[in-house]
Amino acid sequence: MILVTGATGILGRVIVLELLKQGKKVRATKRKSSDIEDVKHSFQFYTENPEEFFNQIEWIDVDFDDIDSLKIALINVEEVYHCAAKVSFHPDDRKEMYRSNIVGTRNLLYACENSNVKKFCFVSSVAVLDGTDENGKVTEDSNFNPKLHHSKYSKSKHFSEMEVWRASAEGLKTVIVNPGVIIGSGNWKSSSGEIFGTFEKFPYAMSGSSNYVDVRDVANIALTLMNKEIFDERFILISENKKLVDVANLIRDKFGKSKAKVIPKFILNFGHVLNLLLGWLIPPLRLLNRINIQAVTSHHILSNQKIKEKLNYHFIPVSESIDFHLKNYISDHQNSPK
Repeated sequence: MILVTGATGILGRVIVLELLKQGKKVRATKRKSSDIEDVKHSFQFYTENPEEFFNQIEWIDVDFDDIDSLKIALINVEEVYHCAAKVSFHPDDRKEMYRSNIVGTRNLLYACENSNVKKFCFVSSVAVLDGTDENGKVTEDSNFNPKLHHSKYSKSKHFSEMEVWRASAEGLKTVIVNPGVIIGSGNWKSSSGEIFGTFEKFPYAMSGSSNYVDVRDVANIALTLMNKEIFDERFILISENKKLVDVANLIRDKFGKSKAKVIPKFILNFGHVLNLLLGWLIPPLRLLNRINIQAVTSHHILSNQKIKEKLNYHFIPVSESIDFHLKNYISDHQNSPK
């Protein structure tokens, strides 16, 4: 039996499906409020037999604050894919992120002790990586630098990784994957699933760039690493670095909309001043902090060389990824009652 946490998320659902395609028995965690029908619906984009695979899933409600609840979820489980996480760049979500990401991961790993779990794959983020190599690229050796300013999300994922490395030192076979911005289908109103709706609606983009990867690549690599028993390492999973405005225009062009306009950094800096003055009164302004502004105006080039060499892997180009998932987005929003 394999446990997948965060199974209703944009990545977790695809990992579940790929495991089922391999004939594995899968137990999937969810919240009581989770929409598993959306998971079933999104399976149609990845397989010709969505209902057949969906009906094989053993769903379980889990409270990550309750170790006993986690122990029940781990009964007869030998492998874990830990995808559950709170993703946010709003400072007001700090407590929830720390509880979900750090404490939740710690509790899950504690529950793994004295269980049948032998393998553990942790989905982290490229947000934990700092510094560059001699070629100016961020690599797996670009360790988190506590002297630098980081988003609350970045900190939560860093300390989550520390929990995984601790468990690894104590004997659990672990591997960490650090994906960039995941492009996928379904979960359109949460996390990176919002990318299509956002760029469809708003004709603006920031001046920076980001590193993107298709959800199918992340799922395939995670499963391959576990199947090949490649442990005690972490791997950056990105396809390409793209300017935010270029991604916006790839999407907007499909909708027949005008080119996106780049928001100058001085306007964002003015927004930061408004945040300092009025952020206490207008919560959305709190997003305009120095860390977030730096994130959307900078250009960090990440290296995917390690995973490409390890698995001889070829990533889906970003343009192909956007084309595939955008068609699914349009299908959902224009051609169906959903």
